[in-house]
Amino acid sequence: MAILRNVMLMVLGVSSCAASANLGRGSLRASLNASSLQSDLKSAMGEIMGCGGNADEKHLQELEASLTRLWQTLPKNSGGNVDRQMLRYVVYRHFQAEWGMVLRGFEPSSSNGSLAADILMQQAPAVVENVLESRHAAKGFTLADAAYMIATLEQLVFDAEGSQLTAVYDARAQRPEELMHDFDLHRILEDYMLRWMIGSDPDTLRVLMADVHLKRRSVPHWPEVEHLVQGEVRQLQHQREQLPLQQKETAGGNALSPRYSFQDAHAVVGSITKNFASFWDSECRSMKARLASMDRHGTGRVPLSKFYSSALSSEWRFGESESYLRSMGVLDETSWLGKQVIIPNYLQAASNCIVSAPHYMVCCESGCGSIMSEIEAAVAAPVAEPAFLLELVGNITAVTSDLVEQSPKLEGSLAKQLESIAETHGGVVPIYSRLFAQWLHYAFPQDCPFPHKSGSVANGLTPSSFGEGYLASELDMKAHAVNEATADALANSSKEELQWMSQWSAEEELIGDYGAHLGSGWGRRSLMAWALFGAASCFGVLRLGKKENMLLPLAGGKKEHCF
Repeated sequence: MAILRNVMLMVLGVSSCAASANLGRGSLRASLNASSLQSDLKSAMGEIMGCGGNADEKHLQELEASLTRLWQTLPKNSGGNVDRQMLRYVVYRHFQAEWGMVLRGFEPSSSNGSLAADILMQQAPAVVENVLESRHAAKGFTLADAAYMIATLEQLVFDAEGSQLTAVYDARAQRPEELMHDFDLHRILEDYMLRWMIGSDPDTLRVLMADVHLKRRSVPHWPEVEHLVQGEVRQLQHQREQLPLQQKETAGGNALSPRYSFQDAHAVVGSITKNFASFWDSECRSMKARLASMDRHGTGRVPLSKFYSSALSSEWRFGESESYLRSMGVLDETSWLGKQVIIPNYLQAASNCIVSAPHYMVCCESGCGSIMSEIEAAVAAPVAEPAFLLELVGNITAVTSDLVEQSPKLEGSLAKQLESIAETHGGVVPIYSRLFAQWLHYAFPQDCPFPHKSGSVANGLTPSSFGEGYLASELDMKAHAVNEATADALANSSKEELQWMSQWSAEEELIGDYGAHLGSGWGRRSLMAWALFGAASCFGVLRLGKKENMLLPLAGGKKEHCF
């Protein structure tokens, strides 16, 4: 990720050979033992369901209330319940909106390349169903099941934080059962934040912990992180001061000489985890603004030549290799203009996630989430007519990088494409479908990511999982940057002349069971069914609808790949 690259560049200049050789191996903690994950998941479920603890009914009710608007728009079966793919989508949306977090295995269009991701995606919902002993009139999951699923995964994250915090205690020779004074608490929390943000490689940590100035230079915004920790501790102390006298004494210490427990430290890191994406938002906005400044036509794409040229001149963040960008689904290679970086896909890519832990990643907030929420609030159903959507979406504004509110221009090809999607589905547009998500990408190209076909990209692929070669060499960057002048020469061309929608493809994938909403022709052909079809068949690509209306021709007669 960007943080790791910055740390690497700074540390390599001062560290020992051992530290240099090992830097990055322990960072971006992507690996996870499958049986350990199952155990952690069941333990978290036990805590939520009252096995050794009690379910927080108030929190479950709050979760249900927060999901109600989304829930009313979801496609459901005859019993009013959703299937597993829709449950997975609800979990994804909740953590992305509330935590700025992507749980491993829940990434949209994920190739599910790791066993850990497969367990989260396929077995987590089953654990909920089995523990709840669901006996619904029709098979599927209820709103209450969704709330329990989310609460379980929240507990999973909280337990993982506790394990990481225990490792920090051990490294400091601090016993968890002992109370700490203010100074020791701050040292523990700062050590935790360093491990959490860059990984737990011992050599890297030793170098950074031994040199405060290096740490502040190499870890982006480290002084602000220190201030964040201090603010959270002050907030904890303020909450303690509001307690009755007897509870204050139980908490430990007094107002003049406060002492803190392991549970106090755990509460602080839990609060930081939930709010860190918002704290990091300025960095994400800065990155988006830099990319948008290179997107002269507002297509949501930056020529790879300009991307690398900026990295060579002054922009340390844009250093991923071409092969790594391709693996994550960040490159558009369909245009005669050459290879282009898709802005919203890049911003959401694993390489730019601030934290990469075994169970989750903390990433830049998606600009498309608020757009989709507005659509859901107005539609209040799983499908909508194209005329209604054109008027609705045409009045939605997105904030540009220079803080100007702008509505999309939907006339012409975009309007025709939406009508073609509706023709495919009997006159209505499923709002939880790949084609509608693709249409939203072209309506809001800098905010909504391009939706790749399921299984075709590795959304959660971290640099450590990709291995050597995730960073581009200076030689490779220069080889691409020489074409920057060609990209600049096209600055006055129109979008149509540049074939700005050349990446459009007609393959449909539905998230959830749309059988009750689109007629028997679709039945239960959900996103997973299409994923299995794509994985099992390479005899050709299934096309839906009218080819001449649904698919724009690719330049040079390029054929689509079978994934």
